[in-house]
Amino acid sequence: MKIHYLLHVPFETPAAINKWADERGYGQSYTRLYEQVSFPDTDQYDLLVVMGGPMGVHDEQEYSWLAPEKEFISQAINGGKPVIGICLGAQLLAHSLGARVMKNRFKEIGFFQVALTPIGWNSPIFKALPGVFDAFHWHGDTFQIPEKGYHIASSEACPNQAFVYDDRVVGLQFHIESTRDSIEALVKNCGDELREEDHYIQKPDVILDENRDFDQMHSVLYTFLDSFVDFQKEKGRI
Repeated sequence: MKIHYLLHVPFETPAAINKWADERGYGQSYTRLYEQVSFPDTDQYDLLVVMGGPMGVHDEQEYSWLAPEKEFISQAINGGKPVIGICLGAQLLAHSLGARVMKNRFKEIGFFQVALTPIGWNSPIFKALPGVFDAFHWHGDTFQIPEKGYHIASSEACPNQAFVYDDRVVGLQFHIESTRDSIEALVKNCGDELREEDHYIQKPDVILDENRDFDQMHSVLYTFLDSFVDFQKEKGRI
C-alpha cells in the first residue's frame, strides 16, 4: 500500500503516522504545497492523507494552491479513493463534500478529551477505539457534517470533531498523530495564539509539559489507522 500526503506548511507533518506506516512497510509520498503544486495520478497512491495548516479553506486569494488542491481532493473522493483529513484537512474534505466550514464558537488549543457518538461506537472504523480519549487540538474553525456523512465524535468546545462519508472518507478535527517534536514546532510557529485568554486555550507550559505521555494517544492513532486500512482492504478499495 502507498500513502500520499498533502502538506500545507513544513511544520505540520504526518508525525506519528510516518512511524506507523514505516512499521507496516507502507510506501509514502508527498505533495508539499508550500513548495510546488504537483499531484500524483490516482493510480500512484492507495490512501490520501490531507494534513493540517494555519490557513483556512476559504483563503484562496492568499494561498493560490488551495483551488487546485480542492479539485484534486474532489477527484480523489469522486474516484473512490480512501481519504483521511486532519484538522484543516478535515475541513477541506467537508468543504469538498458540500458542507459549510466556518468559525467555531471557541478556539480549541491544547489537550482535551474527544468522545465518540453512538454512531461512532458502532462504526466499523471507530468501534475499536475507546469511547473517550485524549487528543491534541489547534483550531479556530469547524465544519458541518456533510450530507450523507455520519457524525462520529465531539468535544466540549467543538461538537463536530469527526465524520465518516461512504465508509472511506474520514475527517478528524483533532490530532492524535502529534508528537512532542511536532507540537513544539506548532508552538514555535503559531505560539502567538497562545497569548489569547480563553478556557479552551492552554498555556505553553501545559502543552509542552515534559511529563506528558504520548503512548496512549498514539495507541488510539494506531488502532484507528489499522481499522481504517483493514476495512478498506476488506472492501477491495486498497
